[in-house]
Amino acid sequence: MNSKNTLRPKLTLFSTDGWRDYELLDSGNGSKLERFGPYTFIRPEHQAVWKRAFSENAWQNAHAEFIATGEESGGHWKFKNPLPASWPINYRGLTFAIRPSNSRHLGVFPEQAAHWDWIGDQIKQARREINVLNLFGYTGVASLAAAKAGALVTHLDASKKTVGLARENQNLSNMETTPIRWIVDDALKFVRREARRGSTYEGIILDPPKFGRGPKGEVWEFFEMLPYLLGETRALLSNKPLFLVITAYAIRASALTLYYAVQEMLQGLEGELEAGEMVTNEKSAGRQLSLAITARWYALTSTGSTGGRQG
Repeated sequence: MNSKNTLRPKLTLFSTDGWRDYELLDSGNGSKLERFGPYTFIRPEHQAVWKRAFSENAWQNAHAEFIATGEESGGHWKFKNPLPASWPINYRGLTFAIRPSNSRHLGVFPEQAAHWDWIGDQIKQARREINVLNLFGYTGVASLAAAKAGALVTHLDASKKTVGLARENQNLSNMETTPIRWIVDDALKFVRREARRGSTYEGIILDPPKFGRGPKGEVWEFFEMLPYLLGETRALLSNKPLFLVITAYAIRASALTLYYAVQEMLQGLEGELEAGEMVTNEKSAGRQLSLAITARWYALTSTGSTGGRQG
C-alpha cells in the first residue's frame, strides 16, 4: 500500500449529479422526501435531525410513506395515491425497476450512483480484460454498470428472488446478451470455493449488510464476519488488480473502520485508498444527507478517483 495512505486518511463525501429520474427533494424531522420517476415517497431517515425546508403541503402530497415500527427495516407502507406494482427509471443508459417492498427499500440505493460512475471509469480506461465480482449484489445495478463498461461480471446474492430482480433489470437495460454470471449463494462460502478453484478477479465490489442469512440459513453479522470475508477475498484478486470498493449501511462505525480494514487486506499492493461517506444532494436547502460509509482502492496504473465530490 502506498505509504502516504498509512497515516491520516483524508475522508471524502462521494456524490453524483448524474441523476434525472431521482431526487432527494427535502429532508428533516427524521424523514426524507424523495422522487423516483414520477412518484414521491417519504421514508424514515434518522440522521435528518434538522427542520424540513419544504412546506408541509409538499410532504402531504407524497404518493406513499413508509411507517417504521423500529430502528431497523420493520414497518409498512401507507399508500396515499395509487401506484403501479413497479416502474422503470434510468441512470446514464441503465434502466431498472422501482418497486415498494415489504421493507423501506425500493430496489435501488441512489447514492450508489457515485460508485457506478467510478467503477465504469476504472474498467473503461484499463483497456484490458477485466473480471469483476459483485458480492451482496442486490438488484444488480452495479453489476450492470460494470458489464456495460466492458467487464465480465459475476453477481452474487443470497436471495434467489433478489437475483431474479437483478436479471429483470438486465432485460430492462437491453443487456440480455451481456455476459453476467448470476449466483445464489452464501458470500463467504462462494469466495472460499472460488479460491480453491484458482479463480481471480481484477475488480471486487462488496456491499455487506449489517445482518443477513444465506440461502441455507448461514448467519452474517457485519463486525464478526467482515474480517474473515476480506481475508478470504484477498486471495481472489488477480496479479494485476484494478479496484476494490466496499460500502456499509446502518452500522455504528466510521468510514475509518472500512479504510483500515481494506488497508490491512491489501497490504503489499501498490495503489491508492480513499474512504468517506456516500451522500445525496438535497434539492430544497442544498444539504448533503449521509447514507453510508465506504472505502475504495484503485491500482496506481488505473484512472484514480472520479465520480466523487469532496465536501
